Amino acid sequence: MANNDRNLLRTGARLALGTIWLLAVVWTAGRTAASPLAQEANVTSTPTGPKILVPDQVNVRLGPGTDYDQVGVLNSGQEAPAIGRSPGGDWIMITYPGVAGNAAWVYSPLVTLINLGAEVLPIIEPPPTPTPRITPTIDPTLAAQFNLGAGLATRLPTYTPAPEVIYPTFEPGITSRSGIPPILPIAGLVIIGAFGLLVSMLRGR
Repeated sequence: MANNDRNLLRTGARLALGTIWLLAVVWTAGRTAASPLAQEANVTSTPTGPKILVPDQVNVRLGPGTDYDQVGVLNSGQEAPAIGRSPGGDWIMITYPGVAGNAAWVYSPLVTLINLGAEVLPIIEPPPTPTPRITPTIDPTLAAQFNLGAGLATRLPTYTPAPEVIYPTFEPGITSRSGIPPILPIAGLVIIGAFGLLVSMLRGR
């Protein structure tokens, strides 16, 4: 009888342990089946808070201005969380993974704010303006070799009046004070000489 009692106790203990193990397996399986559903709900849930909606394509920059580098583009219909605005309100800072600080800027007139007005967004001081990559400079030594310094001032042309034109003048012809042309006395002398020559010839005969 003692051996039978011991066998019954052992069998009962085994049944109790099997039942506990089966309950544990069922409970663990239930939690594992529910876990993906919870994760999917967290992933697909819509985040709350201010956002921007892009009606059309807009550039994304590192700072609030066209002087900053462009780091990407948001296409029509895309959304992004809004986290701040520039002091003037012309630019909005958004969450943009992949850049330093995971934040970038878009031009506010090109986007639409959702869930919050622009005046409620906190003002964020913009980052320093980037300096130009290439600064045009002239090497002083090179400038001295090729005389690239400041050149001599070029004298501007001045107006010089043309010299006065001198026209030649002619002296008036010599005329007799009496008003008689000089040809008449000469003709008279010729006639007198011819007459004297004729008289001489007649006397010689």
